[in-house]
Amino acid sequence: QVQLVESGGGLVQPGGSLRLSCAASGSIFSLNVMGWYRQAPGKMRELVATMTNGGNTNYAGSVKGRFTISRDNAKNTVFLQMNSLKPEDTAVYYCKLYMMPSAQEYWGQGTQVTVSS
Repeated sequence: QVQLVESGGGLVQPGGSLRLSCAASGSIFSLNVMGWYRQAPGKMRELVATMTNGGNTNYAGSVKGRFTISRDNAKNTVFLQMNSLKPEDTAVYYCKLYMMPSAQEYWGQGTQVTVSS
């Protein structure tokens, strides 16, 4: 069974920074995509950023230039460095692992990020 454990959320002032981490454990295929999604109250869950095990990245337009995704393949861990945070970045952030070719996907429990003065 695969488990994802997130950490690093919290309360930060506008313009501040946070770094999220997500560690995956269990039977993980080497060919995979790890990423971050977020869901604000009353809104649909949306993609923030993803990264393949080969290093290809994809970002939502709203976070490009402010957020950076990275990963440590040896530790099956993905990070999200969030800079220049805005109140509209407030949401629960979820880590996701998608494995290929089985198409299995797993989600973390979510971590709250609140941007407020």
